[in-house]
Amino acid sequence: MRIRERGDQTVLILRAKVAQKSYGNEKRFFCPPPFVYIMGKSQPCAFIRIGNSDQEMQQLNWEGKNYCTAKTLYISDSDKGKRFMLSVKMFYGSSDDIGVFLSKQVKVTSKPSKKKQSLKNADLCIASGTKVALFNRLRSQTVSTRCLHVEGGNFHASSQQWAALYIHLLDDDESEGEEFTVHDGYIHYGKTVTLVCSVTGMALPRLIIRKVDKQTALLDADDPVSQLHKCAFYLKDTERMYLCLSQERIIRFQATPCPKEPNKEMINDGASWTIISTDKAEYTFYEGTGPVLAPVTPVPVVESLQLNGQHFTPNLRVWFGDVEAETMYRCGESMLCVAPDISAFREGWRWVRQPVQVPVTLVRNDGIIYSTRLTFTYTPEPGPRPHCSAAGAILRANSSQVPPNESNTNSKGSYTNVSTNSTNVTSSTATVVS
Repeated sequence: MRIRERGDQTVLILRAKVAQKSYGNEKRFFCPPPFVYIMGKSQPCAFIRIGNSDQEMQQLNWEGKNYCTAKTLYISDSDKGKRFMLSVKMFYGSSDDIGVFLSKQVKVTSKPSKKKQSLKNADLCIASGTKVALFNRLRSQTVSTRCLHVEGGNFHASSQQWAALYIHLLDDDESEGEEFTVHDGYIHYGKTVTLVCSVTGMALPRLIIRKVDKQTALLDADDPVSQLHKCAFYLKDTERMYLCLSQERIIRFQATPCPKEPNKEMINDGASWTIISTDKAEYTFYEGTGPVLAPVTPVPVVESLQLNGQHFTPNLRVWFGDVEAETMYRCGESMLCVAPDISAFREGWRWVRQPVQVPVTLVRNDGIIYSTRLTFTYTPEPGPRPHCSAAGAILRANSSQVPPNESNTNSKGSYTNVSTNSTNVTSSTATVVS
């Protein structure tokens, strides 16, 4: 079967970057709850737990959908680690083991600090262009938790799903529109931001993020926004209107000025949102020759353009499109390869006449195919180049001298990956109803 005709199986594990520790008999369930998505032809049995902890694995119930949540996970005070990963074990109904898929690391924290934050604790601050989740918990009751989500082309508050939203820092004088210029840096209170759904591209109108203290929005706070802070989102150029939920609807709420404190505005519970950074782990594979005896995990993950990543093994080969490349295994984090000649993709070509882009794939020797989401672009050349049959030998001879993180380019092409942190962003704008 040609690689591009295959049917990939993809596992996505979405989770918050931090989790609050529970003390004594309390159970602070992770919020928003970790999400597991499965995309492909089959829907395996799945269980989840916190790393290698003593907690029992919890079965994930798909209920006929391609996603499910783990709503009862928590960190007890007996867990001494400062970071952990979620483990998702999957197998087919026939009990054939698929493997264990790990989330990105989660940082353990206690209660969010009420002190004024500084950039000295940058790992707890929120940077422009990163993904966050927003949730609202009325009267601090877990059962009333709602998360901001996008469905059917609209924002709404959901008790079942949550959206990973890009938060972008804008100029204070940025005008409303589908295109806007974003800036790097950390998000501070009092700054203009926009929230864009990472899946649909739907965006909210321009907002000013404000610190919340006891049902009031602070108009003069300017410290960095930190994990698990409560914040409010003022809709710019409106008469004290804030982003608010009413059951499952997203509405505009008009705040009331504080008579004795002009630097504060009174808001209701529905306009107070808890903000937290999120991330995802994504694994894609395909059993190219049918089911295999060994688990498909650990799934090799390519993290950069020079085939630096994780979980590389000597039995992996790099493929450019449908062409296997000469591959040199260096270590579990680095592989080298020789890009195939352009004639492998364009019959009769002796040099690159037009740009040609092909996907880069890893294939295990038993037929498991792993997508990397990277592409290799053959860039045009002025004319025929001298053929160097010793290129592979030279590369192998020098492979031990190339540091894993050093750029390894050649005149034939370049690796390309899609970046989410662009300067100019285009999005669809959603309307907040009144």
